[in-house]
Amino acid sequence: MDNVRVIEVKQSVFADNNAEAERIRRQLKAEKTFLVNLMSSPGAGKTTLLRRTIADLKDEMRIGVMEADIDATVDAEAIAAAGAAAIQIHTGGMCHLDAGMTEQGLNEIGAAEFDLVVLENVGNLVCPAEFDTGASKNVAILSVPEGHDKPLKYPLMFQVCQALIINKIDVLPYFDFDMEKVLSYARVRNPSIEIFPVCAKTGEGFPAWEDWLRRQTAAWNG
Repeated sequence: MDNVRVIEVKQSVFADNNAEAERIRRQLKAEKTFLVNLMSSPGAGKTTLLRRTIADLKDEMRIGVMEADIDATVDAEAIAAAGAAAIQIHTGGMCHLDAGMTEQGLNEIGAAEFDLVVLENVGNLVCPAEFDTGASKNVAILSVPEGHDKPLKYPLMFQVCQALIINKIDVLPYFDFDMEKVLSYARVRNPSIEIFPVCAKTGEGFPAWEDWLRRQTAAWNG
């Protein structure tokens, strides 16, 4: 075995990706474009949340959205109908975006033309959290039907995010979901995470979420 070379591929891949992500962040900062990497399980409500957010903020800031999916263009079409510039990124079967794929999307959408760009990552609580996309901030959505134990089961997702949106609070009476426990579990993983309980369908809780987004965008682009 002494004559066999061992290559730590995973470490190398992450190191290269992280270096590229830092370069993307520097460019976004120079261009005054705030990039949010939005992550969640499939069906948590990313697109619905984005549509309402766009409707509320489109007169205040220039917004672009990059929709990442394994296939189809359904989400990009829904975002475009809501009034934001949108492009679809097909990952070719991959369950996440890395910095290189994100940069391709930023170049395609023309990121410098926007105050805010949102990357709606592939629906998955594991792989997307492992790859730095170069985003200014990471945001996760956890929906009530998924259960309050997800921060315990998928720790990395909650560790890398600066904000957590708890969506579908309108159905709290119908599910065994403990709000106090999910707040506690999330803060065990990340004491500084900011948490916004909302209902994307009705708009409940959106003022606090949108105020955070305004403040973060202004601070990044200032």
